[in-house]
Amino acid sequence: MGKMKFLVQRLLDMNYKAMLDKISSIHKKTGRSRWAVFQDMRRCAVKYGAGYMDYDLFEMYDLTPEQRDTYLTRGRNNEFVIKYNDKDYMGDLDDKARFNARFESFLHREWVPVTGENKADVLAFLERNPVFMAKPTVGSCGRGIEKLNTADFASLDALYGHLAEQAPRLELEAVIKQHPALDGLYPGSINTTRVVTIRGRSGHVYFVAAILRVGSGGKFVDNFNNGGMMAPVDVETGIVRMPAIDKQKNLYETHPATGTAIQGFALPDWEAAKEMCAQAAQVIPQVGYIGWDVCFAPDGPCLVEGNQYPGN
Repeated sequence: MGKMKFLVQRLLDMNYKAMLDKISSIHKKTGRSRWAVFQDMRRCAVKYGAGYMDYDLFEMYDLTPEQRDTYLTRGRNNEFVIKYNDKDYMGDLDDKARFNARFESFLHREWVPVTGENKADVLAFLERNPVFMAKPTVGSCGRGIEKLNTADFASLDALYGHLAEQAPRLELEAVIKQHPALDGLYPGSINTTRVVTIRGRSGHVYFVAAILRVGSGGKFVDNFNNGGMMAPVDVETGIVRMPAIDKQKNLYETHPATGTAIQGFALPDWEAAKEMCAQAAQVIPQVGYIGWDVCFAPDGPCLVEGNQYPGN
C-alpha cells in the first residue's frame, strides 16, 4: 500500500513538462522513439520505484534489468523512510532551528534563531560574528542560504530589520572553518560528506553509504542540485572511490578550480566522523534512517544538518 500511495502522489506532484523534456533528451541521445522511452520509463517506475530523474541520472535506458535493480531510487528510498522513520518525530530534522537545538552538542559553532522576538540575542550574535550564514529554517538543496557581512549594512539595526522580515523562518550560524585538506580541494564552499545511517531496533547503527559533496563554479554551497558535484566514499576507509560527477553527468578526477585529486581523496578524522554520526543517530530513535551532512573542521568533525529523506 505504501508503494502504491507513493506512486499516486508522485503522479499528482509530477512536473510533466520536465519529464517530457527528459524524454526528448533521451530520444535524441539514443535514437529510440519518445513513446518507447516513455514506456520504459513507466516500467522502471513501477518495478524499481524510479522517477524520470532517476531514469535519466542513472541512465537506466542503457542498463540491464539486473543492473537497474541495484540502484536506490527515489521510490525505494521512500520505502526506507516509511519503514524506519516515524513522521511524528521527523519535524526535528525538517526544521533547521529545531535540529540545531536538538543536536547542539554536535554542531561546534554558534547559532541563533530569528524569531522576531529575540532582537537582543540576534544583535549579540552579529556583534560576535560579523560574517555569518543566514539559512531558511525549512528548505533543501541549499536554496535560500545567504552568506552575509555586517559591513554591507548601514548598522546592525538595519541588518536586523532585514533579517526580521523573514522571522520566524530564519536562523543564523557562525561560518564554519573547514579542515585544510577540504579547503585545498575547493575553498569556495564548505565541502560536506553525506553519511547515511540506519539505526536498527537493537540500537546498533549501520553505515549505509557516504558521499562527498564538493562545491564548484564559484558557489558557496556544495549541494548537487545547486551546482555542486559528488563522489562515493568507502564507508570503511573514508577514501573517495571514484571520480566526482555533477548534475550534467560530467566526471571529474580532479577539481576543475584547484586541480586537487578527487578520486583517492582521504577524508580526515573519518573514524571520529562515524562515531559522531553513530551517537547522533541515538538522539531521536524514532527516526532511524538519516542522512547526516558532516563537515570536517580543523579540530574534528561537526554536523551541519540531518535529513530524514537521505537523498544526495
